[in-house]
Amino acid sequence: MNPRSIFSSWQVWAGLAALFAALTAIFAKVGIKELNSNYATFLRTCVVIVFLGLIVWLRGDYQPLLSISKKSLVFLFLSGLATGVSWLCYFYALKLGPVAQVAAVDKMSLLLVALAGVSLLGERLSLLAWLGLLLMAAGTVLLVLFK
Repeated sequence: MNPRSIFSSWQVWAGLAALFAALTAIFAKVGIKELNSNYATFLRTCVVIVFLGLIVWLRGDYQPLLSISKKSLVFLFLSGLATGVSWLCYFYALKLGPVAQVAAVDKMSLLLVALAGVSLLGERLSLLAWLGLLLMAAGTVLLVLFK
């Protein structure tokens, strides 16, 4: 397989996202030991803003805000609020609980996303995909209840 085509695959990028999400959980768990979880989330968010700003600047990906539709701006704003609340909850949960269990419960968002995708966005999932989601949910319950 051509190395360039590997990096045009959504599966590769999703796998990288999972890898970095795992690193996020481990690094965060170690990093918040001596900090308030809200302040730790703020510091991490500052790093994210600077890092992404640098990427946008280096790649020339900026576009004027007025060129973006109001609908897109509203939904990106709502997504940003949801991300912020999610991160605050996640970091507080990491402060209180074991990283493997916190991360597993956090990933239950997959089931919620699938339900929303089907009911709100008209997406379809195969019976095998639903079975996989149910097994993942069952595994999370077992991990949390029988650590």
